[in-house]
Amino acid sequence: MIAKLQVLERHEPLGDRVYATLRGYLRAGRIPTGQPLQEAVLAAQLGVSRTPVREALARLASEGLVVAEGRSFTVPALEEGDIEDIYALRFLLEPEALRLVAAAKPDRKQLAPLRKALEDMAAAHEAGNGAAFMDANYRYRDAWTALVPNKRLVRGIQLYAEHVRYLRAFTLDDAAVRAVVLKGLKQLAAALAAGDGEAAAKAMRAHLGNAKRILLDKTRRS
Repeated sequence: MIAKLQVLERHEPLGDRVYATLRGYLRAGRIPTGQPLQEAVLAAQLGVSRTPVREALARLASEGLVVAEGRSFTVPALEEGDIEDIYALRFLLEPEALRLVAAAKPDRKQLAPLRKALEDMAAAHEAGNGAAFMDANYRYRDAWTALVPNKRLVRGIQLYAEHVRYLRAFTLDDAAVRAVVLKGLKQLAAALAAGDGEAAAKAMRAHLGNAKRILLDKTRRS
């Protein structure tokens, strides 16, 4: 009888890893708008062949996060009309998603990741650390979207949130902006803890309204 075999690790496909890496850079605002993203250059920098880079760029393009421009891709510059369109969709999707989460009466264990992210945001705000605040903000969103029962709804939410995340990277260094965001997310967390669907939806609408205003102000000043 042979010895018990150890389960082998299943490594994530290279194309998925390249996609996740590039998306992470886009989320953090580390790839500026208008900069050409060429397969050969990215492949050399990442130490991979051109095929997984091509696959990753095609996925990002299908999501609208990059656009084809000749033989390369670029990050599209969002104008006021783009922000209006994106937030019109977010206003339709996210309050309803939070209403569903609250109506399911999540318990303390389910809300623990959200509370931890909120605590980390508060600490980062006090420390004046915009990067840490943004990281905790992402974890906060991941925590509540993980509780949404409709996963197709989650995919839509994530897609349109990604479209403006790189802009958020340039706003969260502002202490006044962080204070507004933190206040709104505390109200949302309280509504979820209370299982109050209408209050959760209202808090998300207010949060989105503030985020839209902040991004439009930045766009107009650019």
